[in-house]
Amino acid sequence: MIEIIEKTNRQLGRIAAYCAVVMMLAQVFSVVARYVFSYGIIAVQETVVYGHALMFLLGAAVVLQTNEHVRVDVFYGSVKPRTRYLIDLIGLIGFVLPVALLIGYYSWPYVARAWSTYEGSRQSGGLPAVFLLKTAILIFSASLSLQVIATVTKLLRGESWNREKV
Repeated sequence: MIEIIEKTNRQLGRIAAYCAVVMMLAQVFSVVARYVFSYGIIAVQETVVYGHALMFLLGAAVVLQTNEHVRVDVFYGSVKPRTRYLIDLIGLIGFVLPVALLIGYYSWPYVARAWSTYEGSRQSGGLPAVFLLKTAILIFSASLSLQVIATVTKLLRGESWNREKV
């Protein structure tokens, strides 16, 4: 089961990487259109926003999986592997998992409302897929929660993110 979770999250990470490329290309196109041709295109500007949001929402779990997430390192780097192990377990179970689950719980009605009306952009000429973008919040919650479970399971088996034995 862990392999399936991690493979799925790697796929979401690849999609997030493509979103970064699409975002960059759309931004370049938008800047050229606006400043060279004095022409703004709302759909292209929204593509930049969608790409940015999707990059973070879909990529969060794979970043956690590879232990590349931002960590406020007050003392983590200078402590023994056993202490890092305990910090990881407490952080994942006590902070990351509850927050991911709360985000999923509270965003469910928000996403359901968007789907009930097939919510589109409020801007004339904008993208008609706001409901799909909002769905990424639920994907974020599920993928991050499952990755926490997979990572905690691996840590409890004696594996660590840095391949150290604890």
